[in-house]
Amino acid sequence: MMKALLIDDEKLAVMHMEKLLRELPEFEEVESYTDPAAAVEAARRSRPDVIFLDIVMPEINGMQAAEMLQQASPDSDIVFVTGYDRYAIEAFELNALDYVLKPVQRARLAKTLSRLNGRRKEDTVSEPIPQETVIGCFKTLRSCAVPGASEAPPFRWRTMRAQELFAYLLYHRERFVGKDHLIQQFWPESPFKRASTYLYTTIYQIRQCLKQSGIDAEIVNASGGEGYTLHLGSVALDVDRFESGIRSLGPVKADNCADHLRLSDLYIGDYLEDYDYAWAEGERQRLRTMQLHHGSGLALFLLENNRIAEAAAAYEKLALLHPYSEHAHLGLLQAYALLGDPAAVDDRYRLAERLFEQELDVEMPIALSEWYRRWNAGEISGSGVVPPALRSAVR
Repeated sequence: MMKALLIDDEKLAVMHMEKLLRELPEFEEVESYTDPAAAVEAARRSRPDVIFLDIVMPEINGMQAAEMLQQASPDSDIVFVTGYDRYAIEAFELNALDYVLKPVQRARLAKTLSRLNGRRKEDTVSEPIPQETVIGCFKTLRSCAVPGASEAPPFRWRTMRAQELFAYLLYHRERFVGKDHLIQQFWPESPFKRASTYLYTTIYQIRQCLKQSGIDAEIVNASGGEGYTLHLGSVALDVDRFESGIRSLGPVKADNCADHLRLSDLYIGDYLEDYDYAWAEGERQRLRTMQLHHGSGLALFLLENNRIAEAAAAYEKLALLHPYSEHAHLGLLQAYALLGDPAAVDDRYRLAERLFEQELDVEMPIALSEWYRRWNAGEISGSGVVPPALRSAVR
């Protein structure tokens, strides 16, 4: 049995909808309101299972009302009810919301109820939400449970715009972001009224996605409703763990090398690498620089402590992430020489030649060409002496 709450500024429409719902055995309680503000307070008090909300009302936009209702009763499903309104239909098509058209037909309402019942059953049998979740931003945006916890459900974004807006709020986490700024960032060419509807709709869908993915993060209306703040709660970010870990551990030493290796494993690719978000480029470059310095120091420590195979793996990762880093290639040459693998030395040097001379159209760095000359002359034959250029790279 379910509780329903109806909101429509048209009294006759409310009466018609209420009559239809009371005739259905699924509902034990039906409340109806023509005043959105009163309905929000009622939702906060009664926590209905489903809210039927008119999207076109004179005093308040339906999407704005949906935002208020989400905060008042976050577990309620919202179904939009509307006549044929151009802006509303575009918003629905943009984000695939549940909606029914006026005049509401009993058969169409039954389909909506069938979907709602199916969603309630899924919620009942779903796996427990992990006690702690990490949101990954390196390479791709994803959710992942910590070791030992239940597997975190994947994000299921309605649109690519919803995904990008969430990533943008995630970048600005715990900080206020104004609605006008978001509209200018994401819908600069749209009329303000339409862009506002898109914004409200997209925020609604992000909240639904977080709820369905079991993510304990909250987007709250801030500064009198003029913008939003994303609060992470118990959710952690891989980028935060990476950066704070580097700062707290300090230089790589024997007693913290294992921790540094775990930090290195977090960096599986650049920040939001899979997406062409221009606004993310500054953060991407900042974290790339941090990874280059950290990875260089870690690889050098492994090389100097005769952990050659691990050093080779660390330099290979550096060269993959930073293909034009001469000290990444130099470290690999030295590691391959110490491993007694001349074919790998030759292959790496030829690859470096192509990268620098053909792709960058610059001369081969002197540190690489001189090392390779000396190695061919037999002056470097598995020697444990680390080239000075590798040490200078981590200073």
